[in-house]
Amino acid sequence: MGRFIVIVLDGFGVGAMDDVYESRSKDIGANTAYKLLASYPNRDLPTLALLGLNNVVDCNVSRLRQNPNANTGTIKLRHQGCDTFAGHQELMGTLPKLPRVNPFHNSIDTIQESLEEAGYFVERVKRGELAVLLVEQSVVIGDNLEAELGEVYNVAADLNRIEFDSLLNIGRIVRANNDVARNIVFGGRLDATEQLINSIEVRGECVGVNAPKSKVYERGFQVAHLGYGVNHLVQVPHLLANIDCETVLVGKVADIVENDLGVSFKGLVDTEQILSIAYQEIDKRKHGFICINVQETDLSGHRQDPDLYWQVLDKSDVGIAKIMQLMNDEDVLVVTADHGNDPYIGHGQHTREKVPLLLHKNGINGACLSERATLADIGASVAEYFGADLPESGESFIELLKPFD
Repeated sequence: MGRFIVIVLDGFGVGAMDDVYESRSKDIGANTAYKLLASYPNRDLPTLALLGLNNVVDCNVSRLRQNPNANTGTIKLRHQGCDTFAGHQELMGTLPKLPRVNPFHNSIDTIQESLEEAGYFVERVKRGELAVLLVEQSVVIGDNLEAELGEVYNVAADLNRIEFDSLLNIGRIVRANNDVARNIVFGGRLDATEQLINSIEVRGECVGVNAPKSKVYERGFQVAHLGYGVNHLVQVPHLLANIDCETVLVGKVADIVENDLGVSFKGLVDTEQILSIAYQEIDKRKHGFICINVQETDLSGHRQDPDLYWQVLDKSDVGIAKIMQLMNDEDVLVVTADHGNDPYIGHGQHTREKVPLLLHKNGINGACLSERATLADIGASVAEYFGADLPESGESFIELLKPFD
């Protein structure tokens, strides 16, 4: 027993789920990985190719060749829609529940009253019949327009006008006064706060900042994800802690998965920084669960910028190769995603796609991991690998590897 390493390439889907025809018509035809490989046929991702990416994607115009010795499969999303928070809870072994859909206009009065009681100056900025809250002329609170509409609220700020710790205090008041699955507290260093205000849009019953349009991601971006109603006691980090096995979370996963008894590197966005920390954490321990999230793939999808997306994949490919060099015969590496974010789809939201399951372990070649029913299969496999109790959801695929040991 050694290290079980999971790398989540955020938003790197491999084809629309069958149910998009009924539930998400805007995602029909989504295929993040295929379109990127087809659009850049002469570019290479040698490590992902070695792991069998094109075995899954099957893009015959790409320079990436299929590898008959790779261990591959795909995974369906069991959570409704295609959400980062829900996807990572699912990966950690949670059985997804139907999300609460509650557009911001249903919560605006309670949130405004609570902020004013705490001493903040709060205004409303209207778009038609709907409104967002403007706090201290630097923070905009409203619906998230990139995730599932009505399921996530944003607390977005110009970090030239407010410190991130002060922004988090506002975010915690917002979180205490609504019941949607996730509140995202984030900001960047903008030329002017008007970039947020000028990016406010209405989509159906929802109103909020179009984050990619505001360019909030481009300079000094910081983020925290505040969840609601997740039972961490049935998730992998807690189950591993029960047997004195440490969990290390690096990147966005650390912001959204509870890991009080492990090590979490929060508030990170830069891919190279995330990978650098990952190398150090893997190298310093010979045992434990390490989960790494590369977020900038997802941010590139939100911006509908395929060239930027490929640049992040390029960095990730180099990073995965370095991680593989640190592995020994006992270690397992899984590369996957949490949903899709097709940069060619024509909208800036996540796309409901299956995700890749690429596995590396010395001595294992050509294992068929099939199509898995839920991301929780990864969590169940991690738990079984270390001999911990299984999480509440998921079917381990460790048994498929045993004949190759």
